[in-house]
Amino acid sequence: QVQLVESGGGLVQPGGSLRLSCAASGNIFRMDNMAWFRQAPGKQRELVAAITSGGSTNYADSVKGRFTISRDNAKNTVYLQMNSLKPEDTAVYFCNAQGLTQGMGVLTPFNSWGQGTQVTVSS
Repeated sequence: QVQLVESGGGLVQPGGSLRLSCAASGNIFRMDNMAWFRQAPGKQRELVAAITSGGSTNYADSVKGRFTISRDNAKNTVYLQMNSLKPEDTAVYFCNAQGLTQGMGVLTPFNSWGQGTQVTVSS
């Protein structure tokens, strides 16, 4: 079992910045893709940004040039730097991680989600 704990959400004015963090813990043998999703009220959860273990990234068109995803493989942590925030960025942001856990010599795939952190952009 892999647990993801997010932090860094909050209230910010339009044009401001926030940095989200997500730390994974558990019997992690290998951490593969890590990503951030978001879900606004009344809307479906959508991918914001993703990063592979090798550092390749992809972003939703709506955040390109404003958000940056990064990771610290030694700490099993993924970050999302959000700049030039807009009211339409308001949502609950969820961390997602995929990889393998090891237990009693058995490798098991995991696909875990964090509990979510609220980001509100408003004046």
